Amino acid sequence: MSSASNKPRVLILGGTGFVARHFVKYLIENDLVSKIRVADKQLPKTAYMSDDLLNIYENNPLVEYKQANLSNPQHIKKAFEDSTGPFNFIVNLAAETRYGQEEATYKQMVYDISVNCAKEALNYISSIEKYIEVSTAQVYDSGSKASKETDKLVPWTLLAKFKAQAEEELKKLSPEFAKKLIILRPAIIYGPADLNGLTPRITCACTYTSTNEKMKLLWSGDLCINTVHVRDVARALWHLYTNTKTTGPLTFNLCDKNQTDQKKMNEILEKIFGIETGFFGTLLSQAAKLNMKGAADTANENHMLPWSEMTKQSGIKFTPLSPHIDKELLYNNSLSVDGSLIEKETGFHYEYPKMTEELILEQIDYFKKLNLFPNFTKLEKKK
Repeated sequence: MSSASNKPRVLILGGTGFVARHFVKYLIENDLVSKIRVADKQLPKTAYMSDDLLNIYENNPLVEYKQANLSNPQHIKKAFEDSTGPFNFIVNLAAETRYGQEEATYKQMVYDISVNCAKEALNYISSIEKYIEVSTAQVYDSGSKASKETDKLVPWTLLAKFKAQAEEELKKLSPEFAKKLIILRPAIIYGPADLNGLTPRITCACTYTSTNEKMKLLWSGDLCINTVHVRDVARALWHLYTNTKTTGPLTFNLCDKNQTDQKKMNEILEKIFGIETGFFGTLLSQAAKLNMKGAADTANENHMLPWSEMTKQSGIKFTPLSPHIDKELLYNNSLSVDGSLIEKETGFHYEYPKMTEELILEQIDYFKKLNLFPNFTKLEKKK
């Protein structure tokens, strides 16, 4: 084991978010670093952290929390400044991750943050060994064919549009920065503390234990919603730091072997909640597409009422969880991703190659322990 002084100093931008908390835990549990600074505007104690995660953030001497609104360039400057020395490894996880926001919001909270953080990193470029920008696989054209890193970028969400623009800008900042840049494009990230990935589908399914109706989704079961577990994302961040050459910019997808689609997801939700599920099919879905906002509003209203009742009955005064699904995600856009390049080129392996009922239950239990997910009674299958 190397001495603490030889271990890297890590700066995590967006450091109290979903992926960041798992990355921090991985670094600490495996004794990999001499210091971690997490920079985020949200306090750890208000970020819906489990007790073990909060304990790491608040009590581990290697972890320093720096409150910073990274949409403010002055706060970015303070996030990088450290009297004890510069950071060797920087990971940018700071971004607006909710869907359905205004274009100006994504410009400021995705593109501007990414570019301004990278520009500040230029002041420390001689000390930086790797800079990882976490993007999204939604930057690729939608389709059933699994997207590879070299495929054309045709973003199909506003979030992805500004992620793609940020990627291109970062590559052009300076030749020295580009050599140290790694862009990571994950599929839908799920796992404990996920708010915007699979959780809206999970909470939506939960409401059907109350209504006892069949849950029907737009399009068909083979619509791809490819996934990757958050603990594999955390492992990949460190793996790329230690197992890649410094001749970037490098780009890697992250996607498990599950080939997750709507049917596979529904099968797990049926087992957990005892509900029936199905699909509207192409004809009815095409009709809904003519007024997708209206269709989305109606569906969300139908889900929000039972969800509100269930949380109230469980004594939950507030929860960030919601069955609301934005219309952007209801179109016939298939997220199909080839996540094999990182394995072939760096030796990375996925510890969670398949999405299982147990992993989704773990995700639900995380929120139940925080009193954020309501009690539900699994329905008995109709004979």
